[in-house]
Amino acid sequence: MNEKNFKQREWPACPVETTLSLIGDKWKVLILRELLGGTRRFGELQRGVGRVSQKVLTSQLRAMEADGLVRREVFAEVPPRVEYSLTPLGESLAPVIAALKSWGESFKAQFA
Repeated sequence: MNEKNFKQREWPACPVETTLSLIGDKWKVLILRELLGGTRRFGELQRGVGRVSQKVLTSQLRAMEADGLVRREVFAEVPPRVEYSLTPLGESLAPVIAALKSWGESFKAQFA
């Protein structure tokens, strides 16, 4: 985590707004969902998330890394291998993602 950037950021007074500023993007929530299943390489994330462009996925991963939610590990191999995983802070969002999943299942069941 880049603590210098993380600490310098001004956070909203409302805790809900703070949370949404970190994960309130469609792609970030889906990235979290994928990474809750374990470490993933970029291509695995792109396939798991769906119709996200490489540019957008890269941007979202960089933002989540800067916010301390995602860890990026580069392996000195040829070709280079990069893996993404959740930090403990990112893992702490598991109940939030589980609640979103549960609510979505209940909502869909009402209209099935």
